[in-house]
Amino acid sequence: MSSVFEKIGGAAAVNAAVDIFYAKILRDPLLEPFFDGIDMDKQRAKQVAFLTMVFGGPSAYAGKDLRAAHKHMVEQRGLGDAHFNAVAGHLQATLQELNVPADLVSAIMTTAASTRDDVLNR
Repeated sequence: MSSVFEKIGGAAAVNAAVDIFYAKILRDPLLEPFFDGIDMDKQRAKQVAFLTMVFGGPSAYAGKDLRAAHKHMVEQRGLGDAHFNAVAGHLQATLQELNVPADLVSAIMTTAASTRDDVLNR
């Protein structure tokens, strides 16, 4: 059985998705402030590695877990449900823009939704 990673087109698709995804996020006035001062090349590389792992591809992700990676944003910057919903919306729009089949978009969004409590440190 093929992984989601293979079904969406492998590394090239994940790289394209991350580029489109962050372009959307950085244009969003609700989310953009969370990325002030962030090295976006490093951020994109971390996100590519993370999504590759989540999608069942060859993993090189060595970053923090979701709870640890977002803790300071929850505690110091007020990261909450509205932000999570906005990010999820941008992810779904990105996948649809890349013509990912609806069943895969649904599966990916279900996985994304399952991370809410970890991202928001609940």
